[in-house]
This record gives sequence, structure tokens and C-alpha cells, in this order.
Amino acid sequence: MVAKYILLWLESTLQSWGADSKFGRRDTLPFPTKSGVLGLLCCALGAGGEQKELLTRMAPLSQTVVSYTRIKQDPKRKKTKVDRESLLRDFHMVGAGYDLNDHWENLLIPKTSDGGKPVGTGTKLTYRYYLQDSRFSVVLKAPKREAEKFAEALKNPVWDLYLGRKNCVPTDFIYRGIFETTEEALKKGKSIANKKSLTEDFRVVDGEHDGEIMSINDVPLQFGEVKKYCDRLVTVIQV
Repeated sequence: MVAKYILLWLESTLQSWGADSKFGRRDTLPFPTKSGVLGLLCCALGAGGEQKELLTRMAPLSQTVVSYTRIKQDPKRKKTKVDRESLLRDFHMVGAGYDLNDHWENLLIPKTSDGGKPVGTGTKLTYRYYLQDSRFSVVLKAPKREAEKFAEALKNPVWDLYLGRKNCVPTDFIYRGIFETTEEALKKGKSIANKKSLTEDFRVVDGEHDGEIMSINDVPLQFGEVKKYCDRLVTVIQV
């Protein structure tokens, strides 16, 4: 297989990258997940449904993420790193304020698993978490033909592109080129960061290395109504 490395720049006021969240609490990892990135690419392609064949080809291929943060001049004119913003927690009430006696409004009220009336009003409390002011370069390995399709789709996406959730709109161009190696793509990502006065905060690489090793359930095997994922080991390397 002839492989290429596609560079994505993910920057937004809000981002959210969940890996194992439930309905009532939607957490986010501090970096983009593989499922989130491949979901973004499927949106660009206008590829709905299960997408098993595409995901099977992409599942074993590497993804490297570099997180960047802002820098500023200290009183001694030395560059110092500015810590990223804290998580934003957004509080939601689902199913509140609807009239049980109105047929159409009643359809919007959460029901029991068998479709029966809820306990009380049926209102559900949910909490959703977001990264604030985050910037990432993502280097994704892909077969040459796939990489070229992704590149064209990102330039002219079929569906709107979001960084994890629909309210996480990118604030800069996502597609930043196709490269022969991971190192070339990372070098380009660093160049983009330098122009924005950013410095590397941490990076996430596949496999076990020196750093914090994590197992995350974010490799998609099937999208659509019934989603399937498998685990991968990654290492978070702090700078």
C-alpha cells in the first residue's frame, strides 16, 4: 500500500472529543479522537451510513496529534507558555416545558424504554463539556487514493464540518496538505503554529512510548445507527 500523510489543523473557540460518554454526561478528551477525525472526513465526503469498508481500511493506520497553546513575552522578554483555558461545562435540560396534552409537544418529551409516560415531567438533566481556545495539528496516515479524496472533500465539503459537535465550528482552514512522511507533516504544523505565536503543549502518538499511556475506545469500525468501536493504545507526551 502506498501511504500518504494528511495534515489537518483543528482550531475553534469550542471543541469536544468524546470517547465513552453517556447521554447525561458528555465528557471530552483533551485531544481529538480518531473516531471524531474520521467522522469529520466522512462529513466532508458526504458519506453517511455505516461506512464499514472505509473504516476497515483506516482503522489500523496511525494518527498523531500535537496540541498547541498560546505564548507571550514575560517582563524579562522571554517566551513563556500560557496554560490552556479550563473546560467549559454546559448545562442542558432536555424535555422541559412541553405540554403532555398536546400531541406534537408530547412527542418531544422523553419516555420510558417501553414508550410509556415518564416519571414526573420527563425532564432530563445533561452536562456537556468543551475544550476552550484549543488548537491541534493532526497527522493522519491514509492510502494515497483515500488521502487525495479526503483532501478534495475538505476543500469542498458536502456537509458542514464541526470539531466534535455541531456547535463547535472551525475558525481556520482544516486541510493543510498531503506529505510523504509524518515528520514532514509535523514540520508544517509547527510552521503554522509559529505564525500564530503558539508553542507545543503535548502530543499524542499511537502505541507505547515514554509518557502517559492510555487505552481509549475511539477506533470506529461502523458508523450509522448502531456504532461499533475498538480500543487503541496511545501515549500522551508532555513538553
